[in-house]
Amino acid sequence: MENALVLLVVGLTPAMVGEHTPNIARLAEAGGMRALQTVVPAVTCTVQATLMTGELPAVHGAVANGWLFRDTYEVALWKQSETLLSGETIWQAGKKRDAAFTCAKMFWWYNMQTSADWSATPRPMYPADGRKVPDHYTQPGALRDELNARLGPFPLFNYWGPTASIASTNWIVGATRHVMDSRDPTLTLAYIPHLDYDLQRLGPDLANPDIQRALREVDAAIAPLIAEAQAQGRAVIIVSEYGITPVRDAIHINRALREAGMIAWRDEMGREMIDLGASRAFAMVDHQIAHIYVRDAADIPAVAELVRGLDGVESVTADTAALGLDHPRAGELVAISAPDRWFSYYYWLDEAKAPDYAATVDIHRKPGYDPVELFVDPALRAAKAQIIWKIAKRKLGMRGLLDIISTHRSDLVKGSHGRLTDRPEDGPLVISTRADLLPEGPMAATAFKAFVLDHIFA
Repeated sequence: MENALVLLVVGLTPAMVGEHTPNIARLAEAGGMRALQTVVPAVTCTVQATLMTGELPAVHGAVANGWLFRDTYEVALWKQSETLLSGETIWQAGKKRDAAFTCAKMFWWYNMQTSADWSATPRPMYPADGRKVPDHYTQPGALRDELNARLGPFPLFNYWGPTASIASTNWIVGATRHVMDSRDPTLTLAYIPHLDYDLQRLGPDLANPDIQRALREVDAAIAPLIAEAQAQGRAVIIVSEYGITPVRDAIHINRALREAGMIAWRDEMGREMIDLGASRAFAMVDHQIAHIYVRDAADIPAVAELVRGLDGVESVTADTAALGLDHPRAGELVAISAPDRWFSYYYWLDEAKAPDYAATVDIHRKPGYDPVELFVDPALRAAKAQIIWKIAKRKLGMRGLLDIISTHRSDLVKGSHGRLTDRPEDGPLVISTRADLLPEGPMAATAFKAFVLDHIFA
């Protein structure tokens, strides 16, 4: 077996590989680069599950970053257990070929209860007093303390939210280098999140100096990892999940469904909490895709017609098989936005009655993805002082919301994904030091598993 390092550089596209990414560009020139034909929806959990298993969502079951769990009638996003996936993973297939095959899975998704040999993934602690304490989960458990001693605590608040930055990527790179050096896995998978932040905040305009800076930062961050892998004789592969397209505003699909009498809610202390089980139809939104769950099949035509008529909706279909999403977790209808729009989860009509979690960074409580969590509410006066004061009170044991996110400024978001891009150069890519293993044209995401194994067993 030949060892390999796979870097998943989020949001990297062929158009971005060039003067602002000199190390990545050199890797592509020495080996080769191809466009990746990704899957629908082009979102993190779905694409990573396809890259890992070689299957479409209809088989592996990750129909988005979250879905309606029909047995409890709860929407849950960002669940981390590998047991949620069907299909054989890259490392399971590798172990079948050679029992000595090992895998380190560093911050790829579905990284708990994993069959990989070593893993690390974000996992904050939630004490009963309401705090969210930065932490990560590892397998085996002792690796967590080892990485903390070497790198300090995982910088959770630099991984997502208004303060997301290169710090989380640098920590992941450091952790990956340590595991690669100390364990010598056959296959090392590392997730590199940094580009995602500014591409969603600012859009993918390559003339923007801030986007150029983000490209230089991520290129510099992974350069030592690439150099070390090559010095150790490892093949190096870079892959991305999706390309981000410029957007101007959101489609408030659940507000439209509510106005049509489809959504139910409960009043809880003056806040409106969506009642999924009592709703005739609602949308679990995820960037540019919406799974629309319709309780009564008789309502499907009317719901489809309503959503199809919304400004910014490109398509609505009940034919989930045509999208590769024919799985019980999928909605009865799937909507895809126009390239310049995305779907919000907002369901309230009166800002004063928005749920308390709406103004916080809360990826597990919200019944849909909320990219506005990347921004501090522009209407927040003396924002920095308020944030320091709110955090200080929580550290003193006082309960209180860290309510710093806007509940109505969906126009802040400038980049989104999920819909397939119109041009290959704006979509995801694959780069490899083994040009001979790359296909003549674009690579299907379902072919990536076999591609990685070819590097190891060629």
